[in-house]
Amino acid sequence: MRPLMSSAAAVVLLFCANFAFSADLHEHSKVVCYWNSTSFERSGPGKLKVDDLKPALSLCTHLIYGFAGIKPDTFEVSSLNPNLDTGAGYGLYRQVTHLKREYPELKVYLSIGGNADPYEETHKYLTVTETSEARNKFIHSVISFLADYEFDGVDLAWQFPAVKVKKNRGTFSSLWHGFKKIINYGKFKDEKEKEHRDGFTILVRDLKTQLRTKNKALTLTVLPHINSSIYYDARNIVSNLDAIHLFAFDETNPERSPKKADYPAPIYESYGREPSDNVDAQTRYWSENGTPGSKIVIGIPTFARTWRLTEDSEIAGVPPVTADGPGAEGPHTAIPGLLSYAEVCSRLTESSVGRLRRVNDPSKKYGAYAYQAYDKKAGTDGIWVGFEDPDTAGNKALYAKAKGLGGVAIYELSLDDFRGICSGDKYPIVKGAKFKL
Repeated sequence: MRPLMSSAAAVVLLFCANFAFSADLHEHSKVVCYWNSTSFERSGPGKLKVDDLKPALSLCTHLIYGFAGIKPDTFEVSSLNPNLDTGAGYGLYRQVTHLKREYPELKVYLSIGGNADPYEETHKYLTVTETSEARNKFIHSVISFLADYEFDGVDLAWQFPAVKVKKNRGTFSSLWHGFKKIINYGKFKDEKEKEHRDGFTILVRDLKTQLRTKNKALTLTVLPHINSSIYYDARNIVSNLDAIHLFAFDETNPERSPKKADYPAPIYESYGREPSDNVDAQTRYWSENGTPGSKIVIGIPTFARTWRLTEDSEIAGVPPVTADGPGAEGPHTAIPGLLSYAEVCSRLTESSVGRLRRVNDPSKKYGAYAYQAYDKKAGTDGIWVGFEDPDTAGNKALYAKAKGLGGVAIYELSLDDFRGICSGDKYPIVKGAKFKL
């Protein structure tokens, strides 16, 4: 009879097995791809179906399905669009998680929040942190939700109040109602900031304790314009997070700055700008507060920000540029002040209608922009566009690599050129980042 394995050897084997299981194969090369499922509801070329995701999935290490919300009465996680997400309609939750059968190395997470929950109900993201009863209801619902739909983890894109605009520059709320699903703008003063920060720390700890037993992941998405020093106790939450996705973009946009067009997603600070409104500043904040580099993932937007140029705008187009609110909407996204990369790149060729004059960024610090000046003779408005392209996305990936960070997070797939309209190359921004990591 073959001798039994010694207890010491068994312990070593078990340790090695656990280490191999828990080891992060993409510790410094994560390509986290968000998909906002509401893009399924668009008409025409901007509509992204589940099959349209597949060309990206060989590039993405993680797919994050956006977005679920929270029930205001029970604090349970819930679908914000049951007709799309659950079996009542298209059943996209199951369609997306079943993609793992075709892409077995892909991890699929569900993101909660993301400013997709109605702004009028965002108080619940604060209230749920205030009591153990509310936190436990939320946590138990998350565990059940992930099991029911076979998600590999959950991403907390928590809708904390955004910082207020420092100067009153006017408002275009009627035009921007449709874009509240991507970002909100700080119309509320939280009188219990410390209580909410401490409660969120406990929520993260207790949620991770439950997820750990299920081999499920927990990540955090820091949305644009959230003051991390107020709402995140970095040193006390980092050990319970698998990754932190820094959405250090949309720093300047037509809602917050309607009269000034400027770089929306710079890597470094530029003269005269807010020192914290860039990738490097936010990365340094989390690093200096105890976050390992491998857990910091840099956000890269696939969308462009646009402003309307008038007779008062500078002809040269060099930012900051005097503007007058959001630029005209595009044919795919139909949102004033926002264009997908496909809508931008199709206007950069010499033969294109409404051609934009492109200006590259040789410094690799601030990003590319393009513009069409105000036509004084015809009296027609111009447009200024700050955008990412494969080269600038690659620059952000190189930054992440040089700093020893965890990788990049692409927001989001439906706003990349997922049909290959411009060059025949599908998902060029995802590729531009992936191949530089």
